[in-house]
Amino acid sequence: MQYEVSKLSKESFSLNKSLVLSVVGLYCFVLGTSLLGFSVYLFLESSGFVNQEFISWSGQGLFWSLITFFISLFVLFVPVEFFNEYFIENRSFKNLLTNIISVIFVSLFFLVVFQLLLRNQNIFINEYLAIARAVSFSGFIAIPLILFLLHNFGKNLHLVSKYSYSVILIIWIASTQIFL
Repeated sequence: MQYEVSKLSKESFSLNKSLVLSVVGLYCFVLGTSLLGFSVYLFLESSGFVNQEFISWSGQGLFWSLITFFISLFVLFVPVEFFNEYFIENRSFKNLLTNIISVIFVSLFFLVVFQLLLRNQNIFINEYLAIARAVSFSGFIAIPLILFLLHNFGKNLHLVSKYSYSVILIIWIASTQIFL
């Protein structure tokens, strides 16, 4: 038996810019969607549909609901205007490793940034921090597993490989709810 020894080079570990930008876009979409959901919850709380947990009076709830709404719109605006990458290529093992490493590093980067920028100032900033932590932890744990599963089973299912970006986005949003 002869074994072939592959030589490692810089080219085998290079990161594809479009794959990394699509992961950053996914992170922004999930963070913006989670903030939008929190904005809707604050609006429902200020209008009296749910019990008041975060606000002391309805004006405060409407104020923070609008701030959260505009922050979420800005975060959702970023990948649409600046990244413009809506496809995750997960066909080869190199792409799988690039996607998993970029998801972990993007989640780690944003976790550290939000931990440094958002200090414990008030209850709403604490909730923003909890949402950012949930998105990052979901990126650490659930998304690499999903990428691996899509890599193995996506070859047989054409629909999954065609809509891999949307599938990963929906699973990332759903798994973020577990960590909240």
